[in-house]
Amino acid sequence: MCFTHSASSHPSVSRRGVLRAATVGAAAVGAAGLLATPAQAGGSGHGGGSRRISNDRISVQLYTLRDQLAIDLDGTLAALRQIGYRKVEAAGFVGRTATQFRAALDKAGLRATSGHFGIPQPFDAAAWQATLADARTLGSRYIVHPFFGLDFSNGQPVRSSATYRAFARDLNRAGALAKKSGLQFGYHNHHFEFFRLDGGSRTGFDVLVEETDPDLVHLEVDLFWATRGAHDPVDIIKANKGRVRQFHVKDLNANGSFEDAGQGLIDFPRIFAHEKEAGLAEFIVERDDAGTAPRTPADALKTAKVAFDYLAAVRY
Repeated sequence: MCFTHSASSHPSVSRRGVLRAATVGAAAVGAAGLLATPAQAGGSGHGGGSRRISNDRISVQLYTLRDQLAIDLDGTLAALRQIGYRKVEAAGFVGRTATQFRAALDKAGLRATSGHFGIPQPFDAAAWQATLADARTLGSRYIVHPFFGLDFSNGQPVRSSATYRAFARDLNRAGALAKKSGLQFGYHNHHFEFFRLDGGSRTGFDVLVEETDPDLVHLEVDLFWATRGAHDPVDIIKANKGRVRQFHVKDLNANGSFEDAGQGLIDFPRIFAHEKEAGLAEFIVERDDAGTAPRTPADALKTAKVAFDYLAAVRY
C-alpha cells in the first residue's frame, strides 16, 4: 500500500482507514496452496531448493519507512545500506525535491531503481511528463502506479467494468509516455481489484490485465494483497508469463493483517520458484504498518532487516 500523488487528492479516505481495512479478517486466505504449511509458518519457511536471490535484486518500498524517514532521512537511508540494501523503491520525496532526494540516496549508496507515482486522474499528459522527469532525475528504471479500485466517494470497492476499462486506457497512455522517456511503467495491485464486477464473474484485475498492453504496462504483484484477494500469485504468474517484473514481498499474520516477510503464513518459496516464468527483476520488501502505532517509526527498520535477511537466506 503506497499512497503518493494519487491518494492525496482524496482526503475523504484516510491512510489509516485503508490500513484498518486490512485487519477486518483473512478473507478466503485458506484457499489451497496459498499459504505455508504449519512447518513453514513462523519464520521457518526457507524452502529446500538450490536457487537463491542475489542481494542486488532485493529492494525495499520506502513507504514501509515513511515515518522514520520523516524523522531522519539521512540516518534511515544509511541504516538501510548497512542492513545490505542497494536498491529502494521511492514513495514520494519526503518533503524534498527529486534532485535533493537523489542526493540523499547517493550519499547513502542507494539507488531508487523504481518508484510509486500515481498517474493523474483525469489523465493529464503534461503533468505525467513532469512526473516522468522526476523519475529520470532519480535514475529509476521502473515507475509504478500504486493504487486503484476504491471509490473515494463512498469508501467502497469499484464494481463497474466501465470504470476499470477507462482506467486501463489511462494506464496505456501513461505507459506509452513512460516508454518514450526510457522508463518501464507498471501497475501495483491491492485486493480491491479482485472483486467481481457488474454482478458477473470478471474481476477488475481481469479487466486491467486484458485491456492494457503488456509492452506498456507490466505487473508489480503484491503477494500479500493478491492473497488477501483470494488469488494465488502463482496463478497470476501463469496467466501473465513474462509480465510480472516486480514482487512486493510482505507476509500475512494469523489475523489476516501484515507481518514481516518470512514470519507469517505465505509460502514464498513456492511463489519464488516461478520467478523465471514471471520475468521477475526485483523482490521489493514492504510492510504497510511497519512504523505505525502501536509500533514505533524505528520498528520499520527492524522489519527491513528481518525481511532482507529472510530474502538473502531463502532457497527455492
